[in-house]
Amino acid sequence: MRSKKLDARGETSFVVALDDGDEAVESLLAFARAHDVTAGRFTGLGAFSSVVLGFFDFQKKDYVRTVLDEQVEVATLVGDFAVMGDEVKLHPHIVVSKRDGRAYGGHLLEGRVHPTLEVLVTVAPDHLRRRTDPETGLPLLAI
Repeated sequence: MRSKKLDARGETSFVVALDDGDEAVESLLAFARAHDVTAGRFTGLGAFSSVVLGFFDFQKKDYVRTVLDEQVEVATLVGDFAVMGDEVKLHPHIVVSKRDGRAYGGHLLEGRVHPTLEVLVTVAPDHLRRRTDPETGLPLLAI
């Protein structure tokens, strides 16, 4: 993983380029910890050799997992960074497409980069916090 700080007229921004074989969620969390990102947003595109998507089942209070164990294009990656307890957390949503153009989307649980994932991160000056929602069990933003 490589990153570079960008000058964005008052906002702190980075471009983060994940390399072939990197795991996307782990890498973005490692980036946030290394650069003390406690609040921010990101967008990205690239490709994965495999990906695990999640769809939250409210009755089970857990994610239904969709595993795509094949090359896919990352059509859209969006999300945010926020603090929960003492740790930065990632909330990523993604749409990927297969070779035939079929699209799959949901919460990004895992993604193995191949050959690259390019992510633009904009750091927010305020800290975003998450708290576990007692009804759903989800770590929702505390605004």
